[in-house]
Amino acid sequence: MAAFSKTNAQSDALFLTWLKLNRCVLRRYIQLKIYPAMASKDADPSLGYLTREDTKVKLPRPTRVKNKTPAPIQITAEQILREAWERQEAEIWPPKQKITDSTELADYRLCKRKEFEDLIRRVCWNISVWIKYVQWEESQKDFERARSVWERALEVDYRNHTLWLKYAEAEMKNKFINRARNVWDGAVTLLPRVDQLRYKYIHMEEMLGNVAGARQIFERWMNWMPDQQGWLSYIKFELGYNEVDRARQIFERFVQCHPKVTAWIRYAKFEMKNGEGDRSRNVYERAVEKLADDEEAELLFVAFAEFEERCKETERARCIYKFALDHIPKGRAEDLYRKFVAFEKQYGDKEGIEDACGKEEEIRKGLGRFMSVPLLMCHQLRRRDYWQRYIYLWINYTLYEELDAEDLEQTRDVYRYEEYIDYLFPEESQTTNLKILEAAYRWKKQKITL
Repeated sequence: MAAFSKTNAQSDALFLTWLKLNRCVLRRYIQLKIYPAMASKDADPSLGYLTREDTKVKLPRPTRVKNKTPAPIQITAEQILREAWERQEAEIWPPKQKITDSTELADYRLCKRKEFEDLIRRVCWNISVWIKYVQWEESQKDFERARSVWERALEVDYRNHTLWLKYAEAEMKNKFINRARNVWDGAVTLLPRVDQLRYKYIHMEEMLGNVAGARQIFERWMNWMPDQQGWLSYIKFELGYNEVDRARQIFERFVQCHPKVTAWIRYAKFEMKNGEGDRSRNVYERAVEKLADDEEAELLFVAFAEFEERCKETERARCIYKFALDHIPKGRAEDLYRKFVAFEKQYGDKEGIEDACGKEEEIRKGLGRFMSVPLLMCHQLRRRDYWQRYIYLWINYTLYEELDAEDLEQTRDVYRYEEYIDYLFPEESQTTNLKILEAAYRWKKQKITL
């Protein structure tokens, strides 16, 4: 009985000690146990029989500043930051772990691998996590595990060419050449349109001196018909080893794959650079047969004529210019006419120069007539919605006649025709008043009285 009373006394003492530490709880305890009649109706049992007022956060009372005059010693923000920097405590770094035996090393590796695996399980889409994992495995000289991690990463996203690049570079760095070749082969097979992979693969073979292997990679690439840069890289590769005949064969395949004017011009310039004038002329002639009606035919004819001019074949160059002027639409032959006029002024006689200037004037007039066709059609139909569609063509037509053709009379005629449209549609005269004022300003500038 005495022991029981002693135990109760100890528990009461502990309970009273706990109540002293919690004054608010003690007050509510007295209200509920000792003075039940004093218990408030607002007490909430879920809050330990406290009221809402008791649980509110009571902020300290704001201190009112009585003296607002500046202090005698001013402290700047820079001084505060410097003092904070000087007084800050040293950063706590984790202790360095020293591994003394193989058991500790195995425990360390197990712990580290578990961290990487947990991280991969959460963000398997993050490529940087895989790369860090592989780099750590390589630092432990466990290349088989590193390859396993690479393969798992490629299973997640094999379309990411960065993974393939890192994988192959890791094998090359550790001097596993055949394994690197296997990686490159898999990369170019699964991603045949990523040119960077093929360039890296070819560079590796060149660094190893395996020219035949690099050529084989290029041949496999050309079967996919890449863009012009791929073909030009192959040609540059062959020329780097003085394989002119191979480069010529590649050029033949190049112009068949990309039958464009620029490709044929590159081929002809290649032959001319190697001193093969007849071959270069033959290339130009074949290009003219196939691309005489192409939109970029003007560039081809100009390049062909300049080639003949460098070869001192002025008659051939003149015939090429005239043939081009007869076959190319006049609206696309401005540069060609300008080249022809310069050519005749340098090599031609008086009649040839006059003929070239006449052709240049003819094309300018032809271009003006070409621009005026839709405008005349609008005039014949006399419909307001039609001529409104071509309002910017009117402006371009007048600018062409004034600045390019330098035909002031025709320019005035165009402006007068716009005034006639205002007469036909007076309710729309506001849209062209600015153009009439513009015309008046131009005529005033030229000091011409109307």
